[in-house]
Order: sequence, then structure tokens, then C-alpha cells
Amino acid sequence: MLKKGSKLNSILTGSCPKCQNESMYSDKNPLHLTKVLKMNENCSHCGLKYQIEPSFFYGAMYVSYGLNVAVGIAAFIVSFLFFGASIEQSFLTIVIALIVLFPFVLRLSRNLYINMFVSYDPNAGKK
Repeated sequence: MLKKGSKLNSILTGSCPKCQNESMYSDKNPLHLTKVLKMNENCSHCGLKYQIEPSFFYGAMYVSYGLNVAVGIAAFIVSFLFFGASIEQSFLTIVIALIVLFPFVLRLSRNLYINMFVSYDPNAGKK
């Protein structure tokens, strides 16, 4: 399922969408909050420039919004319908889920966004 060449592999691992040989991020751990958005300029294997144009990743905010809405709805359904929590407790659950998952959603939105524009090339980086 996560074999090299699939979009899902690049999205979930944060690897270069063109060659999928290295991470786009200088620190692979999204829990290091001071470095969560720190990306390499280029892929050292294929040379892909991650910042395709100035302010490219501002578009990832829209993807992040959709992901956060999905997380909020999922947190509400789980807490309210499955655990029988009150409305107030359910909304507290939503806030906690969004805070805890913030760095993961942030990176996932960037990964999704760049994979919308860059496709895998098995010959990337080969000379």
C-alpha cells in the first residue's frame, strides 16, 4: 500500500513527491514544534524545489481547514455518539483533538498540497 511511487507514500511519509527518496522536512519529527514548518529548499536527490513559487504553501491553509473540519467532526461523533458525552464535553473534545493533532495536520496539509502539483517520476535524479 505504501510502496514507492504512490501518492499515499509521499503524503504519509512527507517524502519528496517527485523521487520519494528523502524527507521534505529538515526535522522528520512533527512534535518538535519550533521546527514543524522547517523544510529543505530542494531535494538533494532529484533537485526538486519545494517552494514551487513564492508563498506556494499558503494554499495549504485551505487543505488544513478541510482536514481540521474533518478532525472536529470525527471528534464530535466519537465523543457524542459513541461515548454519550454532553454537548459541552463534546466541544471540549474537539478543541483538545485540534490542539493535539495540530502539528500532524499542518504537515499533512503541506504534503497533500504539494502532491496535487508534483507527480512521481521514477527517473528523477538519475543521470
